[in-house]
Amino acid sequence: MAELLETAPRAVDPRLAGLRRIAIVPAFNEEESITRVIEEIRAFDPELEIVVVDDGSRDRTAAVAEQCGAHVVRLPFNLGIGGAVQTGFRYAFENGFRIAVRLDGDGQHDASQLALLLEPVLADEADIAVGSRFAVRGDGYRSSRPRRAGITILASTVSLLVRRRVTDPTSGFQALNRHAIGLFAADYPHDIPEVEAVLMVHRHRLRMVEVPVQMRERVGGRSSIGRVFAVYYMVKVLLALFVGLFRKNVTPLEDIK
Repeated sequence: MAELLETAPRAVDPRLAGLRRIAIVPAFNEEESITRVIEEIRAFDPELEIVVVDDGSRDRTAAVAEQCGAHVVRLPFNLGIGGAVQTGFRYAFENGFRIAVRLDGDGQHDASQLALLLEPVLADEADIAVGSRFAVRGDGYRSSRPRRAGITILASTVSLLVRRRVTDPTSGFQALNRHAIGLFAADYPHDIPEVEAVLMVHRHRLRMVEVPVQMRERVGGRSSIGRVFAVYYMVKVLLALFVGLFRKNVTPLEDIK
């Protein structure tokens, strides 16, 4: 495996003491990257329970994750990222976790930056913090130019709908408190859902903030959004956003506390 992890042990934020916390890692055919993802999470916080949701992978993703000591939830067939992510949040909610972080299984999210995401949640300034690669200018990986153009269109649309600036609505790099875990456990968009989830968070009046982070190119596997699918995805998500404006909240606010 390229780049063995050589990270010195770090001090865990004392505000996490006594809080049950979990890292949710949705994964589909990520055999090449899942070991590194798990090792980086453990280097950041050895007390984080790790649940890998294997979304019907055809490779050894689940077996490798189990060998690394992660708890693995195996889905019998591929549900898509939304179904895998909601499965992880349901596991977290039903098992009483108070804090959750979410990282993708492809290695794009650097677990050493989780402290940045956890800060506003632990300070009770946000229910959910989302890592944004576009919040500040920098040299980090930002995906291809056509994909960035699509994200810009989605970001502008979402910002208009929620009446505040959103820069990276497709990011799955997140930290959440119990309130946000409960919402996503009960109701989560499917397909490639992060954009719709921003609108859902707004409608349920949860506090969401973006935190500047740097991301990396995926270690292995293949993105679920290909060039041909990208146009279809853009149209579908934009339609879903406008439909979402008229959708009643499936989950009452009092039920997600």
